[in-house]
Amino acid sequence: MSPFQPLLLPNGAVIPNRIAKAAMEENLANPDQTPSDELLRLYRAWAEGGAGLLLTGNVMVDARAMTGPGGVVLEEGQKLERFREWARIGRAQGAQFWMQINHPGRQMQANLGQPTVAPSAVALDLGGLSKMFPVPKPLDEAEITALIQRFARTAALAEQAGFTGVQVHAAHGYLLSQFLSPLSNRRDDRWGGSLENRARFLLEAVKAVRAQVSPGFCVAVKLNSADFQRGGFETSDARQVVLWLNELDVDLVELSGGSYEAPAMQGDARDGRTLAREAYFLEFAQEIAAIARMPVMVTGGIRRLPVVEQVLAGGVAMAGIATALAVDPALPRRWRNGEAKASAELPPIRWKRKALAALAYMALVKFQMRRLATGNQPDPSASPLKALLNEQWKTLGRTRQYKKQMSSRG
Repeated sequence: MSPFQPLLLPNGAVIPNRIAKAAMEENLANPDQTPSDELLRLYRAWAEGGAGLLLTGNVMVDARAMTGPGGVVLEEGQKLERFREWARIGRAQGAQFWMQINHPGRQMQANLGQPTVAPSAVALDLGGLSKMFPVPKPLDEAEITALIQRFARTAALAEQAGFTGVQVHAAHGYLLSQFLSPLSNRRDDRWGGSLENRARFLLEAVKAVRAQVSPGFCVAVKLNSADFQRGGFETSDARQVVLWLNELDVDLVELSGGSYEAPAMQGDARDGRTLAREAYFLEFAQEIAAIARMPVMVTGGIRRLPVVEQVLAGGVAMAGIATALAVDPALPRRWRNGEAKASAELPPIRWKRKALAALAYMALVKFQMRRLATGNQPDPSASPLKALLNEQWKTLGRTRQYKKQMSSRG
């Protein structure tokens, strides 16, 4: 199958080709948490790059709960003008443009000064970096219900702004992923214990989202194929969750893996499993695609056209590309124009402290995106240490700005 063959989704929408620009956290919002000019410039580069589907980085459903300062928030009361411009730019070349909607749960740093919530009072285990994240407060029934409605409301606002779909983020150790994992979900009520109970938040959120948007608006889910931690969410669990999602109006499932504790999305597992250097989660995705009624997309390390073709040949409908498109946003267009050998990557970071190396890698990806956002070319040879220090410095400034803004809200 050609990577440039259109994909018909269950709701009748069409993605013009099988290559997606997967979500990466940009932290390029305006002070009022709307899309900045830099963010719009970045998405213009990606829209012109030729991917059939563009997924935004995290858009938060609650301004009090951020994966990091400088993030975009879409909640009740937020002005939509900047979001409409973002949607217009993302769709300008014919791509589907979906907003990834998310809540960090316990993966929110303590220095943001906001209460941290999660399924249970289980803190992150990041070794020497653990103190950066507080012990979270367990959510009660009313708070869970309110959060489900926040996901639905953000989806409805995204449709009003002109996006063509949303992706509910239930991977990478964020809130919905925390509910799915027995390591972070120690509840003994209807939201914890059995997998059916642990999956309830995700399934109810998807139902609520679908009830708030039109039939032609796409609803997707990002799901971990596994947590890659012993005793965590396993591939067999992911398979069962997809079987439950089969019964809902879901248009696509993207499979990834890992969390802050085990950043498998960067090729690092904590449970002894070895992840291939490229297309980390392909084997899992092929298993899921065999039982999924909706198309399946796989993301993780893909950067070359032959690997995209391998993904599609294995029965997976779409290949999601993240870091490579931060290094070269025009890769899909180059492939389509006959540059089959074109590739883009960042060198791996082999530091002994894996948690620190993961932070440095994310900083290096953000460094590339910032260069694109300011009209410059990416620089894959940049120093990871300098990128990390620069990102920490920028984060300090954004954190002060965020805390000031939140205090003014009262």
